[in-house]
Amino acid sequence: MSIKVLVVDDQAMVREGFAALLGAQDDIEIVGQAENGAIAVDLAALHRPDVVLMDVRMPVMDGLEAARLILAGSPDANATHVLMLTTFDVDDYVYDALQLGASGFLLKDALAEELVAAVRIVASGEALLAPSVTKRLIEQFAVSRARPVLSQERLAGLTDRELEVMTLIGRGQSNQEIAAELFIAQQTVKTHVSKILAKLDLRDRVQAVVLAYDTGLVEPGS
Repeated sequence: MSIKVLVVDDQAMVREGFAALLGAQDDIEIVGQAENGAIAVDLAALHRPDVVLMDVRMPVMDGLEAARLILAGSPDANATHVLMLTTFDVDDYVYDALQLGASGFLLKDALAEELVAAVRIVASGEALLAPSVTKRLIEQFAVSRARPVLSQERLAGLTDRELEVMTLIGRGQSNQEIAAELFIAQQTVKTHVSKILAKLDLRDRVQAVVLAYDTGLVEPGS
């Protein structure tokens, strides 16, 4: 089955270039293009794409608000995924986008093969960023911005072992690293991660890292 992609960017050349590149892949189908977030929301509702490639800064409605509306209308973890496009790797919007449920972000000057790989990764339900990269990004914004801390009651349904795993996810550890630290099999870690995401109604590992910080389970610099 083809990966259905919606490309959203206010710059026509960028938008059409991404669409042409992705559309040339055998396993990717471009179902629409949008020049602002408002149009993107309508097209996402109409076509139900697997991946929305979303620019951050746009007129009429920016990518952050569009992502919020699209993800709110597509709560299933196997439904639409949003991949944010940004010019700078320290974009102020990135943390907010990840909080909303975006599956990661990609720099606009990424290589062609990186763009194609990113769409495939996100379409598969995985987070685009490696755990360690995600951790550094989120930690940067956790330190530099005032954030309301969520109650740890949100984590009350987790077992003690799942809390351990959640903490290590928040610290940016991979499944292999978690398995080694807890002296358990990697498959067991995968099972714990799946249960954590299901219990907390999270789309992917990136959201788990965000929640670990927002509840104070993991502190910046830990």
